[in-house]
Amino acid sequence: MAISSAKLGQIIDHLESEQLPQILSNFLKHIVEFDFVVIFGYLGSARPLALYDDFTPARRMMHVDEYQDGPYLLDPFFLAATGGIQPGLWRLSEIAPDRFYQGEYFRSYYEQTGLAEEVGFLVNIHENLTIVISLMRKTRKFSKTELKALQAVWPIVDAACRRYWRDTKTEAPDTNAFADSNIERAFRNIGEGMLTPREREVVELTLRGHSADALGALLGISSGTVRIHRKNIYAKLRIRSQGELFSVFISALSKPPKKAEV
Repeated sequence: MAISSAKLGQIIDHLESEQLPQILSNFLKHIVEFDFVVIFGYLGSARPLALYDDFTPARRMMHVDEYQDGPYLLDPFFLAATGGIQPGLWRLSEIAPDRFYQGEYFRSYYEQTGLAEEVGFLVNIHENLTIVISLMRKTRKFSKTELKALQAVWPIVDAACRRYWRDTKTEAPDTNAFADSNIERAFRNIGEGMLTPREREVVELTLRGHSADALGALLGISSGTVRIHRKNIYAKLRIRSQGELFSVFISALSKPPKKAEV
């Protein structure tokens, strides 16, 4: 699809305007069809910044409000934005762990969104801030032709975003994200100190959607050892399933930092 010079002109005209996110969304809809768009800003492991979306109120509660309360810590796009993945256009399936679609985060949270596919532009604004522009579809996946069209406008998206959000504050309110991240605190809270550091790593990678084989490769241990760790974790936490483990994780997220952590 040919890029409209009028659409490009609108982006240039609004680089310093509050309307730029909506105009950028309209530009992308001119390239391909999608149902929803949401833009998050990631400052380390701190609560994401909700920069723009076009959700209905009910969907916004699920995709933004509930997401910011903790599930974002297991989101492949969050992990990509904070884990050194190269900037550009990515399908969720390209950056997700090997068992993501069988994992409890997917079953307990992501599947409830009813999305057929999500793709995202990862843009590094500066060393402390990465934004993700997520394009979502409810009924069908993006075709190779559509993805190629989106990749073709990556330089425009990248330049516009870096210019527009360059002065975004890099310190999230009410959290010292870089000294002691939310995710570290949440996984420390699981089991109230009963789990060993290695067991906490196994919990974290399991909830993100890694299989025993993939998890073992990441930690440099055998898949059999991973399964032993999981068995011990379940026994210590008095649970029997990954679903219960996910519930324990969400509960840990709601606990405030101890005074020594502030």
